[in-house]
Amino acid sequence: MPRPVLAAVTEHLEREAVIGGYEAAAEARERTQDTYDALATLLRTRPDHIALMENATKAWGTVFYGMDWRSGDRVLTAQASYASNYLAMLQLRERHGIEIDVAPNDAAGQVDVDALERLITPRTRLLCLTHIPTNSGLVNPAAAVGNVAKRHGIPYLLDACQSVGQIDVDMEAIGCDFLSGTGRKYLRGPRGTGFLAVRPGSLEMIQPPVLDLHAARWAAVDNYEMQPDARRFETWEGYVAGKIGLGVAVRYTLDIGMSDIQSRTAGLAASLRTSLGDLAGVRVHDIGERKGGIVTFSHASTAATDIQRGLTTRGMNTNIADPDWARLDAERRQLPSMVRASVHYYNTEEEVDRFTRAVAEITST
Repeated sequence: MPRPVLAAVTEHLEREAVIGGYEAAAEARERTQDTYDALATLLRTRPDHIALMENATKAWGTVFYGMDWRSGDRVLTAQASYASNYLAMLQLRERHGIEIDVAPNDAAGQVDVDALERLITPRTRLLCLTHIPTNSGLVNPAAAVGNVAKRHGIPYLLDACQSVGQIDVDMEAIGCDFLSGTGRKYLRGPRGTGFLAVRPGSLEMIQPPVLDLHAARWAAVDNYEMQPDARRFETWEGYVAGKIGLGVAVRYTLDIGMSDIQSRTAGLAASLRTSLGDLAGVRVHDIGERKGGIVTFSHASTAATDIQRGLTTRGMNTNIADPDWARLDAERRQLPSMVRASVHYYNTEEEVDRFTRAVAEITST
């Protein structure tokens, strides 16, 4: 997190400790509202069409589990589907008898938009796309998929967990009805924060899976009235300090500018892919016509966990992308466990060079 984000979170927690949670939340109402305003500016939507959630999975699931699924209904997705999303599809296939259609990739490795359109049937109820997958630098053509969804009048749910804060994400240009995201990745916000953005006119497509006294008003003994906006998808209890921190993180991003962030991140990642690809035994696994800041690679004889461990001892943070994070893609491409290195705008070319030298040292022993 940037220091202003950390300061915003800790200052609010300190205030809670002094005057109490209810009082601190009331005192910070304007700062919390600014989080909705900042996200709306970032995503080109309206503040009242944003719900603040605990994480991206909760945001995505609010839409998916909020659909009125019937046996025989079909959900259309792509090879890059994230594990948590596909698990939800499998669960509702078991529970409600829905069917799952998976669009193939094109020759470049991104979703084949024409093939996706051919899979649409009269029973297709929802189109789900992962914008940037967890296990690759791929950036899927979200706007092209949005055009397909619009032509056929099918609700479109975009998983933007890895893309918001890394690339410019314009809900109107993309044409998605619902967008789920997280605070803790490329936005550099606190953990335990996420958001759901709903396109104006799409609110009534789903029912909140959970209602409480914040999402709805108990209007009479046998009657309730839901919030008229996206707040109907929230619950009253929440991480107020995190919500404030998320808003500060978004403002920090807006001040730097998404155009500069996008170009720098992509440029650093391209340099890293090139330098890693020059190392003996290293294979870079990123695909797609357009690539972002996530770089995944493996070594012919050194396990990904050993590479990660060696990098950690050198003060370099990476993660392991296991096949079961994105099994459709992993099995089709026969991917091993991979090291996932995510660059951001604050990294430098010197750090890219130092990282590559470290990988060379680790894999040569």
